[in-house]
Amino acid sequence: MTTLDDLPIRDDLRGLTPYGAPQKSVRIALNVNENTHPVPDEVIAHVTAAVARELQSVNRYPDREFTRLREHLAEYLGSGVATEQIWAANGSNEVIQHILQAFGGPGRSVLGFPPTYSMHSIIAAGTGTTWLAGDRDGDFALTPATAVAAVERFDPDLVFLCAPNNPTGTPLGLDTIAAVYEASRGIVMVDEAYAEFMPAGQPDALSLLPGRERLVVSRTMSKAFAFAGARLGYLAADPAVIDALRLVRLPYHLSALTQAAAAAALEHAPTMLRTVDDIRRQRDRLVVELAALGYSPYESGANFVLFGGVDDPQATFQYLLDHGILIRDVGLAHHLRVTAGTEAETTEFLDVLAKMSR
Repeated sequence: MTTLDDLPIRDDLRGLTPYGAPQKSVRIALNVNENTHPVPDEVIAHVTAAVARELQSVNRYPDREFTRLREHLAEYLGSGVATEQIWAANGSNEVIQHILQAFGGPGRSVLGFPPTYSMHSIIAAGTGTTWLAGDRDGDFALTPATAVAAVERFDPDLVFLCAPNNPTGTPLGLDTIAAVYEASRGIVMVDEAYAEFMPAGQPDALSLLPGRERLVVSRTMSKAFAFAGARLGYLAADPAVIDALRLVRLPYHLSALTQAAAAAALEHAPTMLRTVDDIRRQRDRLVVELAALGYSPYESGANFVLFGGVDDPQATFQYLLDHGILIRDVGLAHHLRVTAGTEAETTEFLDVLAKMSR
């Protein structure tokens, strides 16, 4: 049987493994930080009608500039973000790929702070960009001093920050983002995939955009909007950054159906986000009850909880899987990660885990 070693693959891709979140058919999937609440029926009806209208002209190419969708995204973000500051793609992973295609590549480097979102380094490898790993502080925090020290040590072309961080859920202060920006010479990308789950009223990285033309804030509709299957990610940045991304995107990269579905969902933003408070409650409940079971959960600003104190992560993972519950082993010794599900899903996860812990 032919293997990768038999093919003329790029030398820098040899030995690498693709993104590998397990895909299993289970009753309760709490492993990839999806919104476990279904899209409301009224939104499904609106999105279906919008897609049906678009199908009438699907023989034509879509709006290459996805103008209407950008208007909806700018309105949703607020914070003074203008339409010309918006970019979108098929999931935030493609947004990140566009950033690396435009500003990274062979001979250039991107600095991240592991443990962090695994796709950052994978996409870096796919674009021929050198991945550099900086240190974190205790409990996976990242202070301005630690982050700036890494920037000064590596002098990267790009810096990737996660706020809140994945897979740890750790919040990231605006002071760290601002300090990294001042210390760097290249693009600073803040991945805010879980921004909607942060405490209400807490300022986000969008507030730092004015006057910072190298700052990029990435978002997604996969999490809070329960739109993971639709694949829509986006960013806000200086219009000049958007011009740079146009140089590397494929023509008509966002289908007409994707544009229509995402715009229709954004028209129901309050309804779509109705589950966020419930997910926050289940996340905070996980922190409390995991601690009561003797584990060491970390503070989380996302829709998941990382917990330590797991004697045998593989055995615990398998025990839960045997009971129809799938969570995530993120490769940190004695740690596992669980998505905050519905109240019923969270209850069953905790009950099964408690039985194993006895």
